[in-house]
Amino acid sequence: MPEALDSALGEVRALLLGPGLTRAVAAGRRRGQRPSVVRAELRPVTLKAGPRLQIATSDGARPHTRNVAPGAEADAAVDELLAEPFGNWHVETADATLQLRVTKSGEAQVHRAAASRTAGAAEGHDRAKDWLLDPGDPLFAEIGGSAAKRRQVDAFLRALAATLPDDLTGPLRVVDLGCGNAYLTFAAYRYLTGRGLDVTLVGVDVREDQRRRNTELAERLGWADRVSFVAGTIAEAAVDPTPDLVLALHACDTATDEALARAVRWDARWVLAAPCCHHDLAAQLRSRPAPAPYELLTRQGILRERFADVLTDAVRAGLLRLHGYRAEVVEFVDSQHTPRNLLIRARRTAGAPTASRRAEYRELVDQWGVTPRLETLLDGTDRD
Repeated sequence: MPEALDSALGEVRALLLGPGLTRAVAAGRRRGQRPSVVRAELRPVTLKAGPRLQIATSDGARPHTRNVAPGAEADAAVDELLAEPFGNWHVETADATLQLRVTKSGEAQVHRAAASRTAGAAEGHDRAKDWLLDPGDPLFAEIGGSAAKRRQVDAFLRALAATLPDDLTGPLRVVDLGCGNAYLTFAAYRYLTGRGLDVTLVGVDVREDQRRRNTELAERLGWADRVSFVAGTIAEAAVDPTPDLVLALHACDTATDEALARAVRWDARWVLAAPCCHHDLAAQLRSRPAPAPYELLTRQGILRERFADVLTDAVRAGLLRLHGYRAEVVEFVDSQHTPRNLLIRARRTAGAPTASRRAEYRELVDQWGVTPRLETLLDGTDRD
């Protein structure tokens, strides 16, 4: 072990066993090595028996928690974790934060920050508690992502948390369609396994270079046996097994329709899709006059574009309802983080659509003279 890394781990050990520890997380893996667990979290707790060091580990499928007594027992447990080839350590104390990252060459990169005592810092700490995944989680040292992207992903996960039943158990098969750099893919896996779920997750993106990059990241994190990636279109990529949960964050234009259509064909139990741009219906509205008395809605270009956004997501939710889903459109993150902040959230009920809902949908699209892409992808089965 390089001397600098050995010294950095010694500093981590002192903080973990010191009286000021508030929280620590170890994750990731060093190049060519694999820890026996994919993640470990340590924090001090007070039990009836007295103070203990709580150590929660996960093998990628199920969490395991134990509480060790100060002294020899805690020393041995911490030494055991420090001997694991984790790629990242994030340690918070009452006075400081230390982040240790082990590079591909095995060198130690250490960042230290003193805890501020100002009121503003205290307020920021309170706000940090609002994150579902701590922005300082070592996961983000591996996957990267801007602060805005992390906020979007965290908000998406909150919507996911509100969608899944609290008592959900058993295997959960997940697909992230149009995953791109896989920020959501990896964060969702971290969150869902943290709930104790047995998760397998597939990310789909059309680019082969993205598949290779994301696969390498999964291997570095020690998750390659549970998180995999496929290069292909949203409409045709091979995904096996059939997913229970379908995610799509900012799939552009009709790619969102393709994601929703595949979810319906899979009979996915839950669907969460945050649409991006809405060009399809906007183009259809430009090509024909608006029905009376709605000319004022589409006469101005900016109003026509915004109305097209609303109409697109309204018919998407309507079509999902006609195919056995309870669907709603909600705002999942503040518009300051992204103007594309709506989320289509759906849960399969397998209930048959009513005649009034069919008529309501058909009257809307016929009046505006549009053919939604999702309707075409679902082969017009809303008409039968």
